[in-house]
Amino acid sequence: MSGMLEYENDMFLSCMQEDGLTIAAKGLAMEKVMVNMLKVYSDPGNLVLMLGCSDAEEQFFKSELEKDGCTCLPKKITTDVSTGERERVYRDGGVLYITTRILVVDMLMERIPISLITGIIVNKAHRIVDSAQDSFILRLYRQKNKEGFIKAFSASPVSFSAGFCQVERVMKNLFIRNLHLWPRFHKTVSSSLEVAQPEVVELHLHMTNKMKEIQTAIMELISFTVKEVKRLNPHLLTDELTVENTISKSFHKILQQELNPIWHQLSGKTRQLISDLKTMRNLLVYLTQYDCITFYSLISALRNAERAIKSSSGWVMLDSAETLYLASKDRIFASLGPSKAKQAKTESGKEKSDIEENPKWTIVSEILDEIKEEVKKFADDGSKETVLIITKDDRTAGQVQDYLEIGAKRLLNRMFNKVLGEKHGMRNEERPKEAKNKGVGKNSIRVVGQDTASGANKESEINLVVRGLDSGSYLENRNLLDNLAPRFILLYDADVTFVRQIEVFQANNPKLKTRVYFLMYKGSVEEQAYLTVIRREKEAFEKLIKEKNTMVIPEDRDGRTGDNDLLSRDASKPSQLLVESQNLASRKGGVLKPSVQPKVIVDMREFRSELPSLLHKRGIDIDPITLEVGDYILTPSICVERKSISDLIGSLNCGRLYNQATAMSRFYERPMLLIEFDEKKSFSFQGKYYLSKDIQYSDIMARLQLLTIHFPKLRILWSPSPHATAELFHELKQGRDQPDPERAATLGVDIIDDFNSDKYNPQVRDFLAKLPGITTKNIFAILNNCENLIDLVQLTQEQISGMLGSQQAAAQLYSSLHDKIEVPEASATNSKQQKKPVFKSRFKSKKKP
Repeated sequence: MSGMLEYENDMFLSCMQEDGLTIAAKGLAMEKVMVNMLKVYSDPGNLVLMLGCSDAEEQFFKSELEKDGCTCLPKKITTDVSTGERERVYRDGGVLYITTRILVVDMLMERIPISLITGIIVNKAHRIVDSAQDSFILRLYRQKNKEGFIKAFSASPVSFSAGFCQVERVMKNLFIRNLHLWPRFHKTVSSSLEVAQPEVVELHLHMTNKMKEIQTAIMELISFTVKEVKRLNPHLLTDELTVENTISKSFHKILQQELNPIWHQLSGKTRQLISDLKTMRNLLVYLTQYDCITFYSLISALRNAERAIKSSSGWVMLDSAETLYLASKDRIFASLGPSKAKQAKTESGKEKSDIEENPKWTIVSEILDEIKEEVKKFADDGSKETVLIITKDDRTAGQVQDYLEIGAKRLLNRMFNKVLGEKHGMRNEERPKEAKNKGVGKNSIRVVGQDTASGANKESEINLVVRGLDSGSYLENRNLLDNLAPRFILLYDADVTFVRQIEVFQANNPKLKTRVYFLMYKGSVEEQAYLTVIRREKEAFEKLIKEKNTMVIPEDRDGRTGDNDLLSRDASKPSQLLVESQNLASRKGGVLKPSVQPKVIVDMREFRSELPSLLHKRGIDIDPITLEVGDYILTPSICVERKSISDLIGSLNCGRLYNQATAMSRFYERPMLLIEFDEKKSFSFQGKYYLSKDIQYSDIMARLQLLTIHFPKLRILWSPSPHATAELFHELKQGRDQPDPERAATLGVDIIDDFNSDKYNPQVRDFLAKLPGITTKNIFAILNNCENLIDLVQLTQEQISGMLGSQQAAAQLYSSLHDKIEVPEASATNSKQQKKPVFKSRFKSKKKP
């Protein structure tokens, strides 16, 4: 890895000197600071845990450390590593990548020496509020380790602008007191990047008249949709819902987060309007990014689908929508006239290239010709220069490559035949040669080595590389610059992160004079979206700077000294604490009554949820075990199966819940089914938030009723949130014995032994429960007095009456066992009542049509 710039060195020193949350602008090479930090702690004498890294980031950090000659490389711990092997890896030390679920379990089971951990590095710290596992890990770590460090990094300042005091909440969960901000306008950052800046050539393209007409129509539709949302929801107070913000990439995600708590209160039309905003934003992107044929096919598909389904919010019927459709159609059939589009089928052999080309294609060809002339003029040694073309995604990269290889006319005719040929007739097309990079993978780099765009077959003076940004991670794009060291870069699609990566690359390579061609439509939504991203990031940093100056941070925020509320494990109310303090045994000299530490056995798979963390915070010890029956064992007799709404619907449909209820009823005296709702959503089934159109509320409730009828011992618990569930579990455990982990671990679905709380054959019991006269109260009288079904058949009616304590029930049971049942024969001459016996309606819930 190359040397560090001035601002990177300052960022590194500030992170090493004190624990803190570092927030940097996108593209400022914060990963280089993290690599140097890992290099410092990559030693067997340290034990450093790294959280929040993707597979690509883990591989990048490891490869960079390997390049720098680091011998103690980071290790990754997954489920493939056994328990004994993990304990050995912990003892060996170094930097470890580990999944949160494994780390939580190992911390609770004390397999990892928490007191010996040197520190924890958290990547993507803005996600910690939504991640219960990361917060749980840091809380367990800080409870037993007061000396280790916690360092957090984030490259998404906009994420901290959503919500109330978001950055303070994140720092509270991280146990961090210091905040380090590194925006692009930071004085040190600006001075470091101004030392060597690339040569920038801005090319402001003019959109065609049809493209301007389409853009105006889409913006009118967006304005109508935004006004409609505000009209239907006057109580909706959000500053994000503006026409300008709708064109940004993260708008829909941010709006969804703000509306999530009240989503169940919104009408179906409002939800459809919000979905339409996302569709219109995609149309704006496709207008400037793709060709006219791809755009027209998308418009036609939306138009036809909306007419068929009739689920639109009404924008398809507006005049602007009709203008949008006609203008996109004229970009293809303009030369044929508005009323002669169908004649393309008969005149296809005489057509000229009347399809509107993407204006950027022509500019790309002109730039490449200019670069070739310059290279030919100044390159004396015959070496080739690398030209890098950057597009938004791999599809656009493929289109640019095809254009450079076969030309615009041939490419458009081929696309017309593929998309519209069956409907409007085929166009004449010379069969092109096979592309050199046909079959490349999604993460591949497309290389064009010949000047096929102008029809020449000679060797080109440049090495041309076409890259789609979305085809790889931002780290791969950064490595692409370092590996290729391109002399010329064409930004076909603008991206803020990659622009800053180019600035950092030029600052690290001042001798390489890089020229950047910036292609953008003047006065377009593409330009406005790029400026909006920069503006939102700047506003986010300004808000963070203001919060940093006014933030009041307690001295015990880091959890090293004093009493931190997050580290407390007592969830009792003040009134309860007062009663407990007065609950003294006065005759025993004021000695407190001995208390037992409550404990809950939790299935290993349940650590993906927030509930184990909340139970631990309430002072309940967690014992993680792989359970075959139930998810939570509260007491020796209480077993709980937790179901979210989506899991409940799936379990009812596939029958898995029936098997789980059977196992719990067989092994535990008090089986319970916990139905847990999302705290940000409605605590109700009636709304459309949880259920799709093909699932009815009555279907779920009917199945739950059948479940309770079939399993009389099963109790159903309804909880509005994980916090309410933790409080419910705490109350259920009060005054009861603690569960036995060994017993819970040995219980299985196919095991019948001394631990079985039901000593009767479950198949025979189920059969007996369905006989007339048998109820949940008298069934055990038969099971305890009869060895098998033969004994029951041999009993007289008087003996059965003595067992059941009811002559009526005994008569029903005796009659069902001994009376002969005559099945009526079907006859064509019978009446309608004979054709449809009454008893058939008891077994069929629906009549055949």
